[in-house]
Amino acid sequence: MVKIIMHGCNGKMGQVITRLVAEDEGAVIVAGIDTYTGIENPYPVYKSLEECEEEADVVIDFSNAKAVDGLLNMCADRKLPVVLCTTGLSEEQIALVEETAKKTAVLKSANMSLGINLLLKLLKEAAKVLAPAGYDMEIVEKHHNKKVDAPSGTALALADSLNEAAGGVYEYKYDRSSERVARDKKEIGISAVRGGTIVGEHEVLFAGEDEVIEFCHTAYSKAVFGKGALEAAKFLAGKEAGKYDMSDVIQF
Repeated sequence: MVKIIMHGCNGKMGQVITRLVAEDEGAVIVAGIDTYTGIENPYPVYKSLEECEEEADVVIDFSNAKAVDGLLNMCADRKLPVVLCTTGLSEEQIALVEETAKKTAVLKSANMSLGINLLLKLLKEAAKVLAPAGYDMEIVEKHHNKKVDAPSGTALALADSLNEAAGGVYEYKYDRSSERVARDKKEIGISAVRGGTIVGEHEVLFAGEDEVIEFCHTAYSKAVFGKGALEAAKFLAGKEAGKYDMSDVIQF
């Protein structure tokens, strides 16, 4: 039984993971951390990790960037593994992640979805075959109208996966409206769509002579990210200090 501390337990994702863990026989949340305590949970909730005395195997973090420094420092001191799901970290915080990973296990990924991370692996295999054969590679990502960054971090991770498999010689093209030239063979196009309440959709196209191969992942709710975080926590519990990502969780 993996014992979890849920950091950011009263946020949307914290509550999603709380529900998922309640239905999982292999894990239990022993405590939650959140500055907002107006939600009833089946475990004690503290305003800071320093106040928490419960023994745990791993922390799942879905909080905000302002809370990450204190979390990482405390996990390093306690040698407590942490699944870091908070996005929008500064360069200084990314450096702190690297330092923390020298003292305890840290798992950080651009997207916690098991499906997306499986897709990253599949794309590498596809690109090894199709890129040398001259297939053009394009990515179209769609998100809700409240998302402020474009392209998404996941789209960039997909592009990096393609580029790595293809030898790292491709450049990313975000906008073709400012120039009227034929498509460069050594570019990966990335297009962003924003509208409605789209949770997340990523489509990768390999366009060749007289055929198109498409890979598509659609998230219908935030639960897919919670499920991935939970599986990552089970994986990370008991691991030695070091930096991990979802590719370590998904093995084939």
